[in-house]
Amino acid sequence: MNWTGHDTQLLVVAAIGIALIVVLIAKFKVHPFLSLVLGSAFVGLASGVGLDKVVSNFEDGVGGVLKEVGLLIALGAMLGKLLADSGGANRVVDTLLEKASGNKVVWMITLVAVIIGLPMFFEIGLVLLLPVIVLVTQRSQMKLMRIAIPALAGLSVLHGLVPPHPGPLIAISAVKAELGTTLALGLLVAVPTVIICGPLFSRLAARWVPVDAPAVAGGIDTKHAVDLSEVKRQPSFLVTLLTIIFPVVLMLLKAVADIVWADPKTAPMIRTVLDFIGQPLVAMTLAVLAAMVTFGYAVGFTGSKITSKLGSSLGPIAAILLIVGAGGGFKQTLIGAGVGDAVKKWAEGANMSVLVLGFLVAVALRLATGSATVATVTAAGIVAPLASSLSPTHAALLALAIGAGSLFLSHVNDAGFWLVKELFGLTVGQTFKTWSVMETLISVVGFGFIMVLSLII
Repeated sequence: MNWTGHDTQLLVVAAIGIALIVVLIAKFKVHPFLSLVLGSAFVGLASGVGLDKVVSNFEDGVGGVLKEVGLLIALGAMLGKLLADSGGANRVVDTLLEKASGNKVVWMITLVAVIIGLPMFFEIGLVLLLPVIVLVTQRSQMKLMRIAIPALAGLSVLHGLVPPHPGPLIAISAVKAELGTTLALGLLVAVPTVIICGPLFSRLAARWVPVDAPAVAGGIDTKHAVDLSEVKRQPSFLVTLLTIIFPVVLMLLKAVADIVWADPKTAPMIRTVLDFIGQPLVAMTLAVLAAMVTFGYAVGFTGSKITSKLGSSLGPIAAILLIVGAGGGFKQTLIGAGVGDAVKKWAEGANMSVLVLGFLVAVALRLATGSATVATVTAAGIVAPLASSLSPTHAALLALAIGAGSLFLSHVNDAGFWLVKELFGLTVGQTFKTWSVMETLISVVGFGFIMVLSLII
């Protein structure tokens, strides 16, 4: 396929649409949800897709995000509310601060994020850690970004580079890489990348955006002390920790089962069971039910009080859900307009190292569509024919290079951008200076380590 004038037009339209959203929010103070709707409408109309597709593409994008991320955010908010109101979050923070003080707290939160991020989707890990991030920020009297960035880096790097997350698995399958090799090399790249882009970068981020913990984070009032007068006995640290990592363990068991019994046709019934309970929606639902016991009945709450707390956790996240959904709608509008296909045409005409090509195609698609999944699937499909001649280790590095590219510069067409912005109460500019820069750094630093490994092994 040859590059055409229409492809150039699509990329210009996409760039104008992105700029329009930023200007509407930053200059004219239009609500992000409405800004994303208007930006999507402009891209749909200006790109020349049918009028019916302008609406359906946006609706499909909203539905696609909310049926996955939206439900998990709601369940995470419920779990977070019970964690905070039972005194469990206080217990975790007290223990962390007892074990580590000063800068050691930053490294401790990084380690916690990496452990939780190993089997868990980024969005779930973030809503689970949110109360802990905010309370640690308040108690340690550090700036929010000093604590938040290490946690975000730990979750994001693991999500983008390490199986069993969907992105790495898609790339592994497409380029015929070995899962075990990719997992080992992924961890080898992930550890130094998290250190550089988390604890070390957080020093700069805290200077650029010196904000304190938000008054309300994910539906939890963080500025006022939690009323523990109705709590007859606070949960112990062990009970609190086990409840938090319960969904993590369920997802990890699913990942292990999928590796041990790779062929579902010959796998025993236990794999089917673990696959079911390890699905994010099922694992989080079971976690909320467990929290109703450990953070509810066990601390002295009545059934009606637990129901009231669960209900009150949902109101404050309504705007977050709409904005994240609209971000998904804008992403799908770009894809439906053909922006991803235009980038694919450019890549097919390029002549460069397969590792560099895989990385750059994923970067271009990530910038154009906002979707790490679309970036991974398309980039892997483009470079797959070139991967057949690679050694097993270099095929694994190619899968990782694509994963690194798919994390590049999260901005207004990425639902994750809006999730971070809203949960931490940041402005668009502050989110760019912290989250977007961090994601770009993760992508570039991760790819740098991948290229170094390609020269050694």
